[in-house]
Amino acid sequence: MLDHMLTDKQRAVRDEARELVRWVPRQMILDMDANKLEFPTEFLQEAGRRNLMGCRYPKQWGGRDMDWVTTCAVMEEMGSLGYIFACTFGVGAELVCDAILQHGSDYLKEKYVKPLLAGKMFAAECLTEPRGGSDFFGTNTTAQDKGDHFIVNGEKRFIVGATKADYFLVYARTDPNAASPHKALSCLIVDKGPGVEVPYAYDLMGCRGGGAARVVFKDVKVPKENVVGQINGAYPVFNTLMIPERLGTAAMTIGAARPALDVATGYTTRRKAFGMTVNNFQGVSFQVAEAAMLLDVCRAIAYSTCRAVETGQDEAFIRRQVSQAKKFITESCQKVAHNAMQVMGGIGYTTIYPVERIFRDLRLASIWTGTSEIMSAIISHEWYKEYAKKRAPNLARNYEEDAAGLEHPEEKVYE
Repeated sequence: MLDHMLTDKQRAVRDEARELVRWVPRQMILDMDANKLEFPTEFLQEAGRRNLMGCRYPKQWGGRDMDWVTTCAVMEEMGSLGYIFACTFGVGAELVCDAILQHGSDYLKEKYVKPLLAGKMFAAECLTEPRGGSDFFGTNTTAQDKGDHFIVNGEKRFIVGATKADYFLVYARTDPNAASPHKALSCLIVDKGPGVEVPYAYDLMGCRGGGAARVVFKDVKVPKENVVGQINGAYPVFNTLMIPERLGTAAMTIGAARPALDVATGYTTRRKAFGMTVNNFQGVSFQVAEAAMLLDVCRAIAYSTCRAVETGQDEAFIRRQVSQAKKFITESCQKVAHNAMQVMGGIGYTTIYPVERIFRDLRLASIWTGTSEIMSAIISHEWYKEYAKKRAPNLARNYEEDAAGLEHPEEKVYE
């Protein structure tokens, strides 16, 4: 976030996040990208000690009673370390905890949220399955009702943090005969223990060191008090999680792209060609200008979306705004990394500079937590609904009539 967008209190928390970023050892970043470090345990423990995780949550449960703008400012700073740092930071603190705090019992909040925000436990969200990710209602993992507990069977994959998670937020089918898919699934907290296996950790193009893996559940006993929300009521949980999942992703992506622009700007002010530094050539400086512009626009969109959420705007409007933020910001930040590498030329493609790592990492941004194509589907769906519902009250006049050819209605043929 830009300074003028923040209050003094928000800026102070943002600055605390920057102190944590300075604390992270360079070797941790390198070891994660080299697959020598499986998960940034020490980073999350330190974030917990500094009370930076879940800053918008109530102090009662380990938060700081802040807001969405502060959260996004913190997420941007976490992203500047590398996209995977923000991913692991956000999955537990911004996704799993959000579900429990909004829909879970005080027992679950005490047992699972407080230690996670303190950096003493780690968690992962289990949604994507081998046969589908965006198709939430197509979940094949089952939870069979056994009276006072469920027996969970199934598989999840691409689960960030799976290798080190102490517990999982799992969506499972609890009513295979439900008349509506909205009433077929439940959300459960599953502790890592007997029957929970993590048989395969993925070797990724980028975003390494986040413990992304496949998780298998084999006859796992889960007590009914571990249901988040209502039995057969996973859809409301999923629905509310789309805000922190996608808005948080947008904010962290800004941070992940920011160092690429910084490195490229510094390089182009020192690299010389044809007797002058290359920033004097429009072919270079215009690409840097575009990248700077895109990052500032991304921050403005993130801020506007935060304010829409905080002020309780219409649910459908928020859904569109969050989807727009996720799509525009992730794709724009990929463009920022592209421009940075382009103006640096061949050296940008090497490990001499971190731009190649940033470029690899950011490719995930428009895929995870909902692809750009899914975002477009949501945006178009909600926009057309808004158009049909609110068009007349929102227009100062009928603009279609401001045409010179209005007197020829016979030319308006629609079918």
